[in-house]
Amino acid sequence: MTIKEKTRPLRVLQLTDPHLMARADGDLLGVKTRESLQAVISEVLRVHGQPDLILATGDLAQDGSLDAYRVFGKSLQVFSCPSTWIAGNHDQGENLERVAAEFDANRRHVIQGGWQFVMLDSSVPGKVFGALADSELDFLANTLEEHPHLPAVVALHHHPVDIGADWMEKIGLTNREAFWRVVDRFPQVKIVLWGHIHQEHEGERQGVQLMATPSTCIQFTSGSSKFAVEDLPPGYRWFEFHDTGDFTTEVGRATDFQFDLDQTSTGY
Repeated sequence: MTIKEKTRPLRVLQLTDPHLMARADGDLLGVKTRESLQAVISEVLRVHGQPDLILATGDLAQDGSLDAYRVFGKSLQVFSCPSTWIAGNHDQGENLERVAAEFDANRRHVIQGGWQFVMLDSSVPGKVFGALADSELDFLANTLEEHPHLPAVVALHHHPVDIGADWMEKIGLTNREAFWRVVDRFPQVKIVLWGHIHQEHEGERQGVQLMATPSTCIQFTSGSSKFAVEDLPPGYRWFEFHDTGDFTTEVGRATDFQFDLDQTSTGY
């Protein structure tokens, strides 16, 4: 009797919104962003060990500097796996692309472990809100058409659905209807994943799982009508993908990280 060996799941780490700066002591509302990122990375290694792939979903730098992106790339070198980076509203696209290429983190489509990961650039230079250019929508459609039998994760920075926070509704994905028209054509899309909102969020739309992830620095207050931050630790999202098309996911936080958050701020 032959027993088939069970395939190990593909382990994927999402890191989002680290808001790094050229200054080593750069902080966001009192949270030193380099230190909070390192605390998250240490927590990932302690709890899960090595991932097989890292998805970095925007606002990697607060100041858009080359130095900040290189700090991010070097920080990920404790992981023995590839990463792929996309831009958020605070990022400087040309600088991000330049450094991502240096770290071989500029792939926009990854096939691994029986799944495919499609990375979209929803950033609009000089704007907080997001939009997907026609070229991005075409890239999404063409990529999914080429691989109809592989379950897909589609990742972007901006939220493509309402999240119940009034102040964030105008700074999400502004052409979400066009985005969903593409996604709705492809039943292999299992997950739409994003950052930007600095909080955990999960939902479902026509069989597609909707997920957002805490920032590796500050956290926005869930459900708030105005800008507000809450005293929650920095976090990440961990996935385990099976070649059957099934997956599990969980959000983790660096609960031992000590920080002094400025909760009186009305923005940054």
